Amino acid sequence: MSSPNDAVYRNRRPDPILLTLFANRFMSVAEAMGRSLQQTSISTNIKERLDFSCALFAPDGDLVANAPFIPIHLGAMSFAVKHQMRLHSNDLKDGDVLMVNSPHAGGSHLPDITIITPVFDRSGKDIIFFTASRGHHADIGGILPGSMPPTSVNLFQEGAEIVSFKIVDGGIFDKHGLYDYMIEKPSQYPGCSGCRNIRDVESDLKAQIAANYKGIQLIHAIVDDYGLETVQEYMYHIRANAEMSVRNLLRDVTKRIGSNVLSAVDYLDDGSPICLKVEIDEKEGSAILDFAGTGCEVRGNLNAPISVVHSAVIYSMRAMLDTDIPLNAGCLVPLQVKIPPKSLLSPSRTAAVCGGNVLTSQRIVDVVLKAFHAAAASQGCTNNLTFGAGGKDKDGNVVAGWGYYETIAGGSGAGPTWHGTDGVHTHITNTRIGDVEILERRYPVMIHRFGLRQGSGGIGKWRGGEGVVREIEFLEPMQVSILSERRARQPYGMEGGGPAAMGRNTWIKKLREEDGDTEESESNTREINIGGKATVWMGKGDKLLIETPGGGAWGAPDQ
Repeated sequence: MSSPNDAVYRNRRPDPILLTLFANRFMSVAEAMGRSLQQTSISTNIKERLDFSCALFAPDGDLVANAPFIPIHLGAMSFAVKHQMRLHSNDLKDGDVLMVNSPHAGGSHLPDITIITPVFDRSGKDIIFFTASRGHHADIGGILPGSMPPTSVNLFQEGAEIVSFKIVDGGIFDKHGLYDYMIEKPSQYPGCSGCRNIRDVESDLKAQIAANYKGIQLIHAIVDDYGLETVQEYMYHIRANAEMSVRNLLRDVTKRIGSNVLSAVDYLDDGSPICLKVEIDEKEGSAILDFAGTGCEVRGNLNAPISVVHSAVIYSMRAMLDTDIPLNAGCLVPLQVKIPPKSLLSPSRTAAVCGGNVLTSQRIVDVVLKAFHAAAASQGCTNNLTFGAGGKDKDGNVVAGWGYYETIAGGSGAGPTWHGTDGVHTHITNTRIGDVEILERRYPVMIHRFGLRQGSGGIGKWRGGEGVVREIEFLEPMQVSILSERRARQPYGMEGGGPAAMGRNTWIKKLREEDGDTEESESNTREINIGGKATVWMGKGDKLLIETPGGGAWGAPDQ
């Protein structure tokens, strides 16, 4: 849906100074929202790891501007806003706030909860913007602490699903409704618990609501300064500028590669292919991105919702642009994305998706960049680690507990003029890893090693980035889970560049007589490769050694 004034704005030439000014003013709104959210949140995930995003949306739900938060959030949030507009087209009023996390309502995976607030004009009659924030919450129920189970096969196993909930109705916070969604409903499923630490989640959700309100105040200030007509006109021009930038990129690609048909394929560790064919119309500066040939829905959780696919595509396009523009909906206007039904990129209603958001999305980006001949493969993973305690015990009783989640860096892929970066969160994730001191102070763990994994990057003229090593000792028994990729297939190099090393997850198990371990060993431990996706009950003194993949190299090594 486009604004009724778009046709008028299309015939107006923007003032380049005002265009830059408004682009920065809109981005500053998102940045201020982010600062507010970080300062008022209490969870490690949001306050220290910065696993959140804030953005500004047009009245039609299109992304206008954002700060450089989490790319996988930013492309998908527009789907969430538009879905809520369809559900609440006539019943939204000033003081309402909506909450959603369902992957079938524009969400990514369930721990990412989106808070959406309509911005009304001063009269309170018309919606002139939306503010939205999305945060990854440490636990929202499901079969395991952390709500990122590596073995989930159904969506309900991953925690509470919310298609649409008016968490604030006319200025009144609905605490009872929140507790019903977060505690009662998830625990009805076999083997599942409700949220294990609802107070932290409730506090962080209130921080998101406050961040959205901060955005509303700043938007009103901009409208007061320039008038609504001018603000909406430049909102259009900013999107049109991004659209033109992508059209020029597509034309340049056909000249650089010498063809208007591009293709690429890569595989998940289970062998599922992700295929892409790109057909560029050089005259129009448009393209069709067709994922036909991609594997069918998988029984595990590597299925990626359609909104996540679009997030990966819009990020890839923005990453290939030389111009400094806000990532916004204009980047997608010249593109037609075709996703085959019943594939792992268009999963069924009950399919598990927590790995699709954090892992399959990385592979989609690698495939897009490979097709456009832009860079070698990155680590292709986010190395998702969760551990915690609580939930339902063996007798079905609910035990209060906690959960912790982090992503771990790896190597980025090299390109035609640059080396890959060592130890970095690549592509669709832009979070921090858990700080060692904070982690050891708040949780019963000890970090023994955390550094670069030497020799893991691909070798070539332009070398791939190195992965990292992270070794964690658990100081009390607890459930530990790892959800990772690139443990069976190496990140590829390009133009003769070498591939990077695969990742590896090793359980360093302390030998105990009660476990039947009677053999003698100098180290008193046994090393067990637990694979890419596993849940292990770690005993006191057990360790988990995570070695993340590197990035692929570009070009053959100089002789």
